Amino acid sequence: MFSFFKKKAPVVAPPPTGPEAPAASAPSPGPAAEVRVAAAAPAEQRRPWLDRLKSGLRRTGSGITQVFTGTRIDEALYEELEAALLMADAGMPATQHLLADLKRRVKEHKATDPAAVKLLLVDALAELLAPLQRPLVLGETRPTVIMVAGVNGAGKTTSIGKLTRHLADGGLKVLLAAADTFRAAAKEQLAVWADRNRVEIVSQEGGDPAAVSFDAVKAGQARGCDVVVADTAGRLPTQAHLMEELRKIKRTIGKAMDGAPHEVLLVVDGNTGQNALAQVKAFDAVLGLTGLVVTKLDGTAKGGVLAAIALWSRERDGASPVPVYFIGVGEKLADLETFDAREFSQALLT
Repeated sequence: MFSFFKKKAPVVAPPPTGPEAPAASAPSPGPAAEVRVAAAAPAEQRRPWLDRLKSGLRRTGSGITQVFTGTRIDEALYEELEAALLMADAGMPATQHLLADLKRRVKEHKATDPAAVKLLLVDALAELLAPLQRPLVLGETRPTVIMVAGVNGAGKTTSIGKLTRHLADGGLKVLLAAADTFRAAAKEQLAVWADRNRVEIVSQEGGDPAAVSFDAVKAGQARGCDVVVADTAGRLPTQAHLMEELRKIKRTIGKAMDGAPHEVLLVVDGNTGQNALAQVKAFDAVLGLTGLVVTKLDGTAKGGVLAAIALWSRERDGASPVPVYFIGVGEKLADLETFDAREFSQALLT
């Protein structure tokens, strides 16, 4: 489980809650306010997670690591590695980037042993993925409004439930918005997570997703919530009219609170490989993503797609990289953790 820590700054008292609180206000603590950051737990506490991560990435990593079982470093090794990276869905641009970087490192270190080359590949991959590693900062505004999108089946609502538990366990007051009115039983699924995590939820019977999101943000302001999480409708990026509805939800949230949503997250299924990258590009074009959650990495041999996402993110026109805030390798609560580039690279390749 990731931990929360505080910046060294005086804590601003929360605004009054209940009927006496002005519903239309948008309290903003400002630079002196308490800021909480979703950060990695100490190494000893992460050991069980690292074991699960390594186990979960075995299907992806085994095809790559077997390249280094020989005794020679030659062009044949690099050709096999290229094929293995492509099979892991790293994509041609990221594969070529990693191979060029690896060859440079091998020459600089005068490496002659395949095992040493594999460790240099760990370094190359960790460096490529490093821009994706960034903590989720909460509390610079109150409430912090998080809009979550994703196609059906990616694990969006389940990831929201897990994230909510971590936030609640960190002492934050969380409000959920059941704005996924497109999928049958989505509201009920989110309600189960709200009940399990003992947090409040705003929903409407057959309500408009934008209206539900608007009401939730207003309720979060009035009730003195720290975080409002909006579960938006799952959809394919090829459904133009439904993607337009996501734009509407985002605009409506902004009308409810200036500057909101403060985070726009996309949940992607690691099983989908290069299709996950296509989803990231499509949703980013519509919403302007601020972060990713990559799920189901334990059930796929396509975990190399994170390298493809990293290269695209780094070359994103006029924008900073889109971080991977969390990755998941199972269905349990503890199977959602903060992303660490070196941990991921070591778990994949060693």
